[in-house]
Amino acid sequence: MNRIVSDADWLAARKQLLEEEKAFQAARDELAQKRRALPWRKIDEDYGFETESGHKTLAGLFGDASQLIVYHFMFHPEWDAGCKSCSFWADTYDGSVEHLAARDVSLVAISRAPLDLLLAYRERMGWRFPWASSATSSFNYDFGVSFSPRQIAAGTADYNYEDGNAAIEELPGISVFTLDGDSVFHTYSTYARGLDPYNATYQLLDIVPKGRNEDDLTYPQEWVKRRDEY
Repeated sequence: MNRIVSDADWLAARKQLLEEEKAFQAARDELAQKRRALPWRKIDEDYGFETESGHKTLAGLFGDASQLIVYHFMFHPEWDAGCKSCSFWADTYDGSVEHLAARDVSLVAISRAPLDLLLAYRERMGWRFPWASSATSSFNYDFGVSFSPRQIAAGTADYNYEDGNAAIEELPGISVFTLDGDSVFHTYSTYARGLDPYNATYQLLDIVPKGRNEDDLTYPQEWVKRRDEY
């Protein structure tokens, strides 16, 4: 249990923390600006995806927007269900789609599993956001979220900008693209703990007394289940 104090002492402590929170937010705003100011790289590879409305290129995933957020959802072609941790993240995406569209942004999840498996799992989970299969392209491998057993064994499976650190074939990430005319540019990608800010439940857990309450677990997300499995 934390210290129990008077109303006046609690208010003083809260105001002191508020100053730190304001400084953190200012630093976060500055970092966000630097993130948006990163240089772009042109995507010349003709990636193809299977979607509910047929075969599409990467440019075709933008819809009416000029900006695209891709959630790299862990779903191996041989799995019968999507990753539970990725599902934890994806549970908040439906409510964001329309808001993002109002600011010229499309959001799509992309996985290596066949489209029929993706759509069946989406129906199970009650989601509506767009989901595309990259099963026929090298997209997942090129963006550092899928790795072959040979890469893992050889120590060449590079994840989160580190050399040879991936130990499993599928890992999560977020990538951002922009469309200028017919040209697609990659502007940003983040992985591992870089995904934390995009999980609304974790942000809520961070403000309660017990926090994420993961310190005594075998691994941090051991407690996480698919929403329909609790």
